[in-house]
Amino acid sequence: MSDFIRGGSFLTETLAPEQVFTPEDFTEEQRTIAQTTADFIAGNVTPHLEQIEKLDYGLTRTLLREAGEIGLLGADIPEAYDGVALDKISSTLITENMARGGSFGLSHGAHVGIGTLPIVFFGNEEQKQRYLPALGSGEKIAAYCLTEPGSGSDALGAKTKALLSEDGRHYRLNGTKQYITNAGFADVFVIYAKVDGDKFTAFIVDRDTPGLSIGPEEKKMGIKGSSTCPVILEDASVPVENVLGEIGKGHQIAFNILNIGRYKLGAGCIGSAKWAIHLSTKYANARAQFNTPIARFPLIQEKIADMAIELYGAESVIYRTAGLIEKALEVKEPLQATAEYAAECSICKILASEMLDQVADEGVQIHGGYGYTQEYEIERMYRDARINRIFEGTNEINRLLIPDTLLKRAMKGEIPLLAAAQRLQSELFTLGVHMDDGVPLSVEADLVERSKKTLIFVAGLAVQKYQKALAQEQEILRNMADLVINVFAMESALLRAKKKLAQSNQEQASLSIDLARAFVNRRFGAIEQIAKQSLAAMEEGDTLRAQLSILKKLTRHLPVNEKALKRKIAQPFLEAEKYAL
Repeated sequence: MSDFIRGGSFLTETLAPEQVFTPEDFTEEQRTIAQTTADFIAGNVTPHLEQIEKLDYGLTRTLLREAGEIGLLGADIPEAYDGVALDKISSTLITENMARGGSFGLSHGAHVGIGTLPIVFFGNEEQKQRYLPALGSGEKIAAYCLTEPGSGSDALGAKTKALLSEDGRHYRLNGTKQYITNAGFADVFVIYAKVDGDKFTAFIVDRDTPGLSIGPEEKKMGIKGSSTCPVILEDASVPVENVLGEIGKGHQIAFNILNIGRYKLGAGCIGSAKWAIHLSTKYANARAQFNTPIARFPLIQEKIADMAIELYGAESVIYRTAGLIEKALEVKEPLQATAEYAAECSICKILASEMLDQVADEGVQIHGGYGYTQEYEIERMYRDARINRIFEGTNEINRLLIPDTLLKRAMKGEIPLLAAAQRLQSELFTLGVHMDDGVPLSVEADLVERSKKTLIFVAGLAVQKYQKALAQEQEILRNMADLVINVFAMESALLRAKKKLAQSNQEQASLSIDLARAFVNRRFGAIEQIAKQSLAAMEEGDTLRAQLSILKKLTRHLPVNEKALKRKIAQPFLEAEKYAL
C-alpha cells in the first residue's frame, strides 16, 4: 500500500488498485491466524453449540479461557501487558472466523472489543497492569455498559449519575444499564455515568463492587447463547482510581470504541455470511426435487450468485477499511487512526449487517421448509443476524453519522467537495456512454466515476437548498449516506478485482472480475434510483425536470446481462460448496 490516505477521500480521488488492501493480500502468518481461529471454533466450540444456546455461563467462560490460552483474546493488547499485539488485519480475521461460533462469537467480540479496548486505549499504566493481563488470558471477562432504558441511540442522554463521596475516595454510581452483553458472567464493566449529573465519564467497575447487581437475562429473538442482562447500580462505590480517562471526556471513549466495534461487527457478518453460503450450497447439491438437485435450477443458482455478489462487495469494504486503519497506525495514534475513518467504519457496519440479513434470508429460502426448523443451522443464523442492524448504533443512526462526518470534513477543507462540485459543472457537457473497449472492468470503472459525480451532484444541491437546516432533513441525509455507501462499496469491489487481475491473469481473475461487474452494475442501478428520489424530494416542476435531465446524463449506461453473469458466478460456489475465493 502507498502513503496514508485521508478518511472520506474516496469521494473525490481515484485510487490505484495497489493503494487498497484486499483479502488476496493476506500474508501466510495472517492466514495461519485465521486458520487457527477456524480450527478452534470447529474443534472446541461447534460441538457445544446446542449447550451454548442454553446459556451455559460456565461453558462459555471455559471456552473463552481456552481461546485466551492460544492468543485469541489478546490480539489487540500490547505485549507489555501479556497481549499478542497483532496487526489489525489479523485481529479482523480472528473476529471473522469467530463468527462461525454463533453466540460464542458475540461473547468473544464483546469481551475483546468494546469490553477490553477502552482500557487498552484510555487506561493509565496502573489500570492496564491491573486488568489487561487477566482480560487477555480469559481469567477475567469484560462487558461494556453504555445503553440505558431511556437512552439507546442518544448515548449522551444517559441518566446514570456519579457523585464523589465526602472523603473524596469513591464515586457513588446510581442508574441502570440495559442490554449489556456478557453481563451475566462478566468480571469487569466499563460503565458510563455523569459526574455531578453533567460530566459524561467512563469508569472501570468490578463485579464485586458493593451496590452493583445484575438483572435477569433478556428473552431474545436470537443470539440466545450470549448473556444479555441489565446492570443495576445503587450507590455502587467505585474508587476514584477507577475513573477511565478524564472526567467529562467519556464521550471520546464511547465514540472511538464504537468506531472500532462497527468495523469489527462488519467482519463478524462476513464470517457468518460465508458459513451461510457453505450451508446453502451444500444443501442445494444434496436436495433433489423432480429427480434433480435443486442446485441445477436457475432460480436457486441466482440466489447463490446474489449471496456471493453481496458478500464480495462487503468483504472488499471490510478489509479495505482494516488496511486503511493499519496503514494509518504508521503515522497516527490508534484512536486517531480509527477516528480518521469514522465514516468508513459506519459503512462497514451498515453494508455488512444488511448483506448478512439478505444472505441468511436467501439461505432459509434455499432450505425451504427445513430452513424454518431448528434442525437446520440456517434457522438460528437467520434469527441471530437480525441484531446486527441494531447494536453498535442502529443503521439509521449510522446513516445520519456518515454525511455529518463527511460534510464537517469538507467544511474544514479536508475533503475537496466544493472543488469537485465546480469541476462537475464543466464535465456535464462532455459526458457520454462509455463503450466497452475490451479492457476488463473499464466499463465498471466508468460507472464508479459516474456514481461519484452523481453523489456530488445530489449532495451539492441538498447543501445549497437546506444549508444549516439540512440536519432536519433525515430522509435526504439517509439518501446521501446510501449514495456514499454504494460509491465506497462499488469502488472497493472494483479495485479488488483490478488488483487480482494485475497479480495474475484474466483466467485466474475471472471470478473476481465477474463478481465485481455484477456488484458494480447492481449498485449503479441503486445509485440512479436514490438520486431520482432525492431530487424529487427537493424540487418540482421545471427545476426538477432540469435536474433529472442532468441526472440522466450522469447515469446513462448499457445494462449488463445479469442472467448469464449470475449463472456463471454460481457454478464455482456450488462446486466447492463454500465461498470459493
